[in-house]
Amino acid sequence: MIGPTGAVKVMVATKPVDFRKGAEGLAALVRETMGTDPFLCIGRVYVAEPL
Repeated sequence: MIGPTGAVKVMVATKPVDFRKGAEGLAALVRETMGTDPFLCIGRVYVAEPL
């Protein structure tokens, strides 16, 4: 496995999110709630809402 070098930035959602929002909706959620550009990090971790 080849991993990233240097500092790695991973954002973790602490509350469940609705995956039906799609990639753009989840990116907007990161911008609004975390106040950062979602495309500047290596990874994002979301937790799905229970059905």
